[in-house]
Amino acid sequence: MQFTDLKAQYAALKPSIDARIQRVLDHGQYILGPEVKELEEALARFTGSRHCITVASGTEALLIALMALDLKPGDEVITTPFTFAATAEMIVLAGCRPVFVDIEADTCNIDAARIEALVTPRTRAIMPVSLYGQVADMDEINAVAARHGLAVIEDAAQSFGAVYKGRRSCALSTFGATSFFPSKPLGCYGDGGALFTEDDRLAQAAREIRVHGQSARYTHTRLGVGGRLDTIQAAVLLGKLERFDWELERRAAIGARYERLLAGVAGAERVVVRPDRNSVYAQYTVKVAARGEIQAALQAAGVPTAVHYPKPLHRQPAYAQHAGTDPCAVSDREAARVLSLPMSADLTEADQDRVVEALRQALKAAAGSPSPAAGAARVTA
Repeated sequence: MQFTDLKAQYAALKPSIDARIQRVLDHGQYILGPEVKELEEALARFTGSRHCITVASGTEALLIALMALDLKPGDEVITTPFTFAATAEMIVLAGCRPVFVDIEADTCNIDAARIEALVTPRTRAIMPVSLYGQVADMDEINAVAARHGLAVIEDAAQSFGAVYKGRRSCALSTFGATSFFPSKPLGCYGDGGALFTEDDRLAQAAREIRVHGQSARYTHTRLGVGGRLDTIQAAVLLGKLERFDWELERRAAIGARYERLLAGVAGAERVVVRPDRNSVYAQYTVKVAARGEIQAALQAAGVPTAVHYPKPLHRQPAYAQHAGTDPCAVSDREAARVLSLPMSADLTEADQDRVVEALRQALKAAAGSPSPAAGAARVTA
């Protein structure tokens, strides 16, 4: 069993993906070739955004967004500590200071109600993360931003395709930034990412930044990076878009089936999906006690798992200096309990039944263990 079954996905899409890659090899425009423009137009239509700017990775998307907003050293960006390191990493690399706000216990997304208390005269932006495939409370976050004149960058690396109050993730704020890492809901065969915005000026800035700050060939009008998406990766993504709506339907159905199957499993608490939005289940995540013991039992049963994420960023050595007045106690607690189960559009019912039964048996055994031990686990981006 695969944690994310990319082989089955490729088998289903092989003729289209192979043909699209071959066209790139035939025309030889490997950088900003015609497939890049085609992809940007398709992604803009899909999200309902005015502009899509494809970039080299989801990490690069965050950095380019911060650079396009012209943030200055010492500016503060409010974000969550319960995320992959790239979120805070790009804030620091942009010369800014991450300000960590704790999460909601049920969704594991940033707690919008705690944000405004941490806004200071140096705050310039808010960077919520739409974790596990579910969009954060963007209306509440945007309202705080509007009151204080702040930009909002949705880190949508895990939520591309998700819907929030009738609107798509990535089209909900100043910038939306997503990742096309292979295991994401829409993934390429390497690194890739995209930025989305309604603002013409910010879109132009992002396009220039991704090509070393060039407004024209060898005319560098701003500081930039080498942040272009390869044409071959654009071709792969165009091939995958052909069945992406079906994949989103499958992810929703598999997530709903996990919910039904786990409803009667003692000790498996599920992450809540709010009724005004959905989840694309970049991960299907449960919360368990004695996680190390549970994960070991699942591994022995041939069920792969992962932990997203075992240590919040305010506890990481590289970012501990940025721990602020919010103790982020909920993040600490949930980081010790979250466990992601196999999830992909091609997950079979038989494999899903096997996952749930293995988890049921592992939890039952752990409940009878005299001294269950918590443990660390494999981490994936």
